[in-house]
Amino acid sequence: MHAQRSALPRTERIQTEMQAIAERYPGPGGAVAVLHEGRVIARHCWGYASLERRLPFTSSSLFRICSITKQFTCATMLDRYEDPEILAPHVRKRLPHLRSDPPTVTQLAHNQSGLRDYWAVAMLHGAAIEGMFSPADSDHVIAGTRSLQFLPGTSYSYVNQNFRLISEAMEDESGLSFAELLQQHIFDRVGMKRAILAAETSALPDGTTGYEGTQEGGYWPARNHIYWTGDAGMAASLDDMIAWEQFIDQQRDDPNGLYNRLSRPVQFDNGHKAPYGFGLQHGKIAGHDITAHGGALRGWRSNRLHCTALRLSVIVLFNHMSPAQQAAASLFRAFLGEEEKPAVRATSSSSSSDRTPHALEGLWLDEETGLSARITAAGAGKLQLRYLMLPETLDIITPQLAEAGNVRVRYIQGEHMQGHAQGASGPHLIMGRPGENRHVLLRPYPDTPQTDPAELAGDYGCEELDGSRFTITRQGGLLHGGFSGLLGTGRMERLTHLGPDLWTFPCPRALDHTPPGDWTLHFQRRNGRIHQVRISCWLARNLVYHRL
Repeated sequence: MHAQRSALPRTERIQTEMQAIAERYPGPGGAVAVLHEGRVIARHCWGYASLERRLPFTSSSLFRICSITKQFTCATMLDRYEDPEILAPHVRKRLPHLRSDPPTVTQLAHNQSGLRDYWAVAMLHGAAIEGMFSPADSDHVIAGTRSLQFLPGTSYSYVNQNFRLISEAMEDESGLSFAELLQQHIFDRVGMKRAILAAETSALPDGTTGYEGTQEGGYWPARNHIYWTGDAGMAASLDDMIAWEQFIDQQRDDPNGLYNRLSRPVQFDNGHKAPYGFGLQHGKIAGHDITAHGGALRGWRSNRLHCTALRLSVIVLFNHMSPAQQAAASLFRAFLGEEEKPAVRATSSSSSSDRTPHALEGLWLDEETGLSARITAAGAGKLQLRYLMLPETLDIITPQLAEAGNVRVRYIQGEHMQGHAQGASGPHLIMGRPGENRHVLLRPYPDTPQTDPAELAGDYGCEELDGSRFTITRQGGLLHGGFSGLLGTGRMERLTHLGPDLWTFPCPRALDHTPPGDWTLHFQRRNGRIHQVRISCWLARNLVYHRL
């Protein structure tokens, strides 16, 4: 079947893959398109934009493109301002309590700001999973920022409010609404006739609906009550997104063309290559350089990518939770006539009882960020690393080395880590994450039982997050925790023990589509008694809660 598909003419091959995507990723509806040299060579719409209202999904159906908005925010900024740093005073005004110099506007646009992501921090303020999050709530959370989690320009971390700050700064400077700025600088110029700023996420004016659920269990309308602006607030149809890709191709030979300016290579302060700039991710598919971005909210998944060398663009819009990025990559490969390598199912001839653990396996602590790193076996030749929001699968290279994509982890026995601020002696791991411009020292952490879990129970308060409180209870011998603060009283979740005074607090659902993952709770003692807990996730690190 695969060989037959790759032998088909290009357009027929892509159309076959489009039909396969509709089957492979079942859901209420979707729309996809592939453009080459500025022309649409294939498109397909299927299913329903609204099951309840029986609205077919068409190329003119409005769609929440969510974080794809970020590139349009940056495009508006670059089109309007010769020097974006003119917006710096307006950004500074929104961070009145920040105790250090704020990031530059360019550092915001490159996700190098050092700010903690406000969707993660909102959960620490007690936000309800499907609750309201108004512009006033956004202002309170962002204005409460007192410190950064790294020096701006030195590292990468995906932070939504970077782009909210940019759009609101443009509103302040211009006296125009962000909707008016988008209309003037992007929609009218590009020919995006139906695109709008749909900042309030509960409904779209044409009735298009996003859905949660599965084919087996059924689908239901997703409930969203977030108010977004420059971070993820746009709605656009497939026709609008096609107009954007054609606009990109029309300007391909102009070095000062808008997309050429958006997609220029980006660096960190030390000159190392950065993976993100002006609302675009830089990557590769099948050896080809691409710029791309996805969008996600409960009920909505989208992805667009562009390859300058091939003059190729791919757009995928799902009003359900299927992986649009994978679908876009499969269409890219279909254009090339390449088949994606099937996943190899891990097999092992030896039982788990006689298997020798890999040197990387175990519990480790990143003392710089406060994040735990848990490395476990994941089948023959594989390890699983739990460190970021989602688990990462590593390929075992040697008895002391494993790697995958943008992460490389090496076991070191008793050597000093040259150039690291803390240094290291004794067994430890060095984790390289070049996409973040970081080399991380991971120290071993004992996974012995907690001496007395009951002593952790109580209330803890965070000076950094004014009014945020973390409450731990012991119910029937089990520890549960929950956050409360300016956004309400959050739900209780069961804590998971990792090692003495080291636990995790799960966050399986959140305001935003992708939750921040497990929070590491590192309890710290003074004179043998718990006096504070250090709470961290990748999006919001090093927040200290003192025992009340």
